Amino acid sequence: MAKAEKQVRITLKRSLHGRLRKHQACVRGLGLRRIRQTVTVPATPENLGMARKVGYMLDVEELD
Repeated sequence: MAKAEKQVRITLKRSLHGRLRKHQACVRGLGLRRIRQTVTVPATPENLGMARKVGYMLDVEELD
């Protein structure tokens, strides 16, 4: 049986306006476009690293 991949639910809580371009790129890379938009992404090191970098703008919730 294949191991189930862990997921993370990410919600954008703050505006991208006036943020560093690299931070904006991280948020876009996670698939977020609007405030209060929520996406579910795999808990890969790449996604978790982007979420950690801009954690002050996000709400991150681990799913089982």
